[in-house]
Amino acid sequence: MSKQNLSSDKDMSILKNEIWDCIRKEATKEAANEPILTSFLHTTILNHDGFASSLAFHLSNLLSSATASALSLREVINESFAQDSHIIDAAIKDIAAIRDRDSACGECGTPFLYYKGYHALQSYRVAHWLWTQNRNELALFLQSRISNCFGVDIHPAAKIGFGLMLDHATGIVIGETSVVGNNVSIMQSVTLGGTGKDTRDRHPKIGDGVLIGAGSKILGNINIGEGAQVCAGSVVLNDVPAHSAVAGVPAQVVGTPNEDMPSLYMNQQLS
Repeated sequence: MSKQNLSSDKDMSILKNEIWDCIRKEATKEAANEPILTSFLHTTILNHDGFASSLAFHLSNLLSSATASALSLREVINESFAQDSHIIDAAIKDIAAIRDRDSACGECGTPFLYYKGYHALQSYRVAHWLWTQNRNELALFLQSRISNCFGVDIHPAAKIGFGLMLDHATGIVIGETSVVGNNVSIMQSVTLGGTGKDTRDRHPKIGDGVLIGAGSKILGNINIGEGAQVCAGSVVLNDVPAHSAVAGVPAQVVGTPNEDMPSLYMNQQLS
């Protein structure tokens, strides 16, 4: 996970408080409106004194299994949060990204509670921390649980930035040596894959602000430049210049995005 270009401590604290206050207000409202969800909203959000505690509780319950209980997973998740504060900073940035970019969601509590793309990404961040601590077996166990629970397969060794939106998320695959920058938007059924049997650096490198359309396959150790757009259904086998748009099988440059950072606007049209 990239730790550069995160906001200052003051800005991050303000955003964290804003997001947590928003989540609590929405949960309070919905607990009153939907009695069947009252217990769920209280145990998941309203009974917690902070964002990190609530997120750890929620993820551990989503990922728990007969092999690893929610309690044991929560201990691991809390350990990762305590050891690396950037995990929570990135989780906050990811919620802000969804709120700002997803036309179906103008709230903070909805992705926190219900969006499996968000859950998969935050769970990956814990698995990645485990990987960096040489706890590879547990990291791979979490990768398996993430895939089974959310339909998203991210290798724990992959390096992923902040401010991401995995929209719908079903079928997303991100390989071991992939690098994904900051403020990237990835639609469903996207693959960042390798080619051949090479075990070295073999996966794509995605620059900041890139928009990757649904069903796209980006294969090999290639670079997708900052602010580029990969149109839906493309198969990308070669480098993509910054601020260009590619489409087709195999993908070719077909134009330029309408914005410098297309991921922020989710505009699928081209200039």
